[in-house]
Amino acid sequence: MKKSFGAKPFVYPQPVLIVASFGEDGSVDAMNVAYGGVVNSNRIQINIGVRHKTSDNIKAKKAFTVSIADAKHVEAADYLGIVSGHDEPDKIKKAGLHVVKSKYVDAPVIEEFPITLECRVEEINQYDQTLRIVAEIVNVLVDDSVLGEGDVIDTDKLEAISLAPSSHKYVKIGGDVADAFSCGKVLDK
Repeated sequence: MKKSFGAKPFVYPQPVLIVASFGEDGSVDAMNVAYGGVVNSNRIQINIGVRHKTSDNIKAKKAFTVSIADAKHVEAADYLGIVSGHDEPDKIKKAGLHVVKSKYVDAPVIEEFPITLECRVEEINQYDQTLRIVAEIVNVLVDDSVLGEGDVIDTDKLEAISLAPSSHKYVKIGGDVADAFSCGKVLDK
């Protein structure tokens, strides 16, 4: 039997995305974004409140980066989500993180997170107090430490974290279950 929970964002796994941007004055900001994902093979969508410093930065610069948060940096990732850049201008430093400028877009790359998508804004739409931002993924940076044989991302090494929305816990993603686009063939008889 299934229990009804009403209209809840219970998408599992829900990736923990860290969105980083530059302000018009060159200041760095980053936030933990709960709602976002792939739109197609080279586009991503994020949804963030209009009052965030990141919202202001993205509208001004038309660029941002998205990092995949990992278990090693869970406290820093959480901190970026609970502290506003409007209130704490040095939150990147306080989180113990370091940035370099992207070579492809006008946005910072957080060095500690193992995967970073460098994004150029294509579309911004406002719905009530939320911005829906669609961006082209211009480049992806992957740290060697999470690559396995054949330059494939090793999920065990990556230890990406996901938000479990019903319990408000971060969980680790890892381990192979089956070969995608292949294991289901056993049912085609």
